[in-house]
Amino acid sequence: MLEKGKISSAQMAFMLFAAVVGTVILSIPAISGTYAKNDVWISPIWASFAGLIAIMTAYKLQSFYPKLTIIQYAARILGPFPGKLLGLAYLLFYIVMNGHGVRIYADFIVGTTLPRTPLIILVATMILLCTLAVRGGIEGIGRAAQIIVPGYMIAFIALILLILPNCNAEHLFPILEHGLTPSLQGSIPPQGWFAEFFLISFLLPFLSDKKKAKKWSWVALITTTLTLVVTNLVILCLFGRNISSYTYPLLTATRYISLADFFENVESVITAIWVIGNFVKFSVVHYALVLGTAQWLNLSDYRPVAWPIGILTIIISFWSMPSQMALSHYTTFVFPFYSLLFQTLIPALLLLIAYIRMRDSKGDHSS
Repeated sequence: MLEKGKISSAQMAFMLFAAVVGTVILSIPAISGTYAKNDVWISPIWASFAGLIAIMTAYKLQSFYPKLTIIQYAARILGPFPGKLLGLAYLLFYIVMNGHGVRIYADFIVGTTLPRTPLIILVATMILLCTLAVRGGIEGIGRAAQIIVPGYMIAFIALILLILPNCNAEHLFPILEHGLTPSLQGSIPPQGWFAEFFLISFLLPFLSDKKKAKKWSWVALITTTLTLVVTNLVILCLFGRNISSYTYPLLTATRYISLADFFENVESVITAIWVIGNFVKFSVVHYALVLGTAQWLNLSDYRPVAWPIGILTIIISFWSMPSQMALSHYTTFVFPFYSLLFQTLIPALLLLIAYIRMRDSKGDHSS
């Protein structure tokens, strides 16, 4: 096995939470709000079903092919050549996904905090740190997530409590004014992020306590859903149905915080906490990419490919997203489609094929 390290199920849950919430919490309220308006807080509930499907499919495939990731069992299910092609497609998808995520992070920092800093510096620095973390092994990423994510959650709860005095519950009404359709439409973009729970397929082979894995997976999914529901609720109560007019509604909301006329201007603190949380997200995806590449190439060690994959991620973050407009279009329309395709639909089809092949194999043996 390429990875000799182990993580606990709780660490896996922290890694998954960071992987999904990381970039989505800042931008998705505005994107969903374009469609859902007053029902924007309902959209994450519908979107969470994509995460549920991703988790259940990953677990079932893992039960058929223990200790293997999708890069490996795709060849077992489809055959060597089609399986290799599908594995390559997954690697391309994840490297574009990580490049997209890092670019969102860098554009946010430049647009809100460090306007004179070149994008390449921010992207390269983040990928450098993630690559060092990946080369240290899965245990290091797991421990980092175990330390960082609880702090992230404490800061989030404190932020919500400080914003609440400025909220107006009347903005919630009318609920479901136009039926379920707006909230369902608003759930389509976040489904792409919830589908990222399929990253669990790269983590399950390395758990030290697999019996607790399902419980912690549901904890991660429920916590992620509640985090986004609460975020959308608070932002809706603060700004009303015109959430979509704000690029980063949650950051804008922090500017309303004023405690005893001295605790103000907390945007920089929130940004710093968000950046640290995104370090975990990008490290998890980068790890899956590096491990998957090593498995696809049948290497004995994944660490040598960490730097080349990092450099490719930097290139893709600029080449595939040449402008802010292209990035916005990709985030809203392109990414959700490909994310659902690669992280829910294709795994479900693989599971169906695996089930049929195993059933036929048992039938042949019995006859």
